[in-house]
Amino acid sequence: MIDLLLELAITFWQAVVVGILIIFGFIVTLFDGQGEERVNFTYPEMPLMKPVKIETADKGFWKAIWMWLTGTRQWEVCEHFYFYLEDTEYVIEKGFEFDGASVPKFLAMWLSPVGVLLMGGLVHDYGYKYAELVTTDNKVYKKTQKEMDLLFRDICIEQNGFKILNYLAYWSLRLFGFVAWNRHRKND
Repeated sequence: MIDLLLELAITFWQAVVVGILIIFGFIVTLFDGQGEERVNFTYPEMPLMKPVKIETADKGFWKAIWMWLTGTRQWEVCEHFYFYLEDTEYVIEKGFEFDGASVPKFLAMWLSPVGVLLMGGLVHDYGYKYAELVTTDNKVYKKTQKEMDLLFRDICIEQNGFKILNYLAYWSLRLFGFVAWNRHRKND
């Protein structure tokens, strides 16, 4: 019986990882509580977005396959997105393109990059790209990578309440986010 369970766990390792994370998250939530305000993130309306076309035509067979397997769907903000942090109103201007939360491909079947992490991912991606947030009266607040990672974590916790998921995403950003951060700084 143990051998069968072990074989199933190895065969379906992705489901096992997700199951363990769910159980661990449930236990953490029992002892941690829910719902505290961190950055008081609010918004009057959900962002209006559209998917950006994935240009695989004329790339050649192998490059198109590679893009399909490793690429990430990009989204464009179609109207200005207004949001508040505490009592300050910020804006992400229409035309901004982002990919949502950077979720490993093997987890994307359970955790959409624009699902429960959407709001944190949108603000975070904007902050990573420009190293700043802009208010509606055009005040610019420069941000560091760590500040944007913390903001992502806190927005997501306020929005979805899944603390363990959000802490795992936060620590992934702290460990590997420098790749995207540095790539954007080279483009500044």
